[in-house]
Amino acid sequence: MTAILVNLTATPGLGSLMCGRPWAGLGQLAFSVSGFCLIMAWMVRLIYRSMMAQMDNALPPMPASWLWQWGVVLFGAGWLWSLVTSLSLWRDSKVEPATPPKIINPPGKM
Repeated sequence: MTAILVNLTATPGLGSLMCGRPWAGLGQLAFSVSGFCLIMAWMVRLIYRSMMAQMDNALPPMPASWLWQWGVVLFGAGWLWSLVTSLSLWRDSKVEPATPPKIINPPGKM
């Protein structure tokens, strides 16, 4: 349950890695971190432009909108992938546990 919560609320891919699904986890992490970096690059450029406007300096051009758009797409793809993996982990956790072996000759009773 903890891995599913980490996967869906904290960092997509980290919960998958915790549950021993390395390829899915690394792929999800790659998508989500790439998307996050693109969104942050767009935000930094936008904040820098706003700061220059407040100081009455020459304004740099508006940051390219493709940065945040591709960032949202990549992060969303990583999150959706982690949702599918989390549902798979949930389904696998519902499997009935194996019954313990029966002791044929208990100690003291021969």
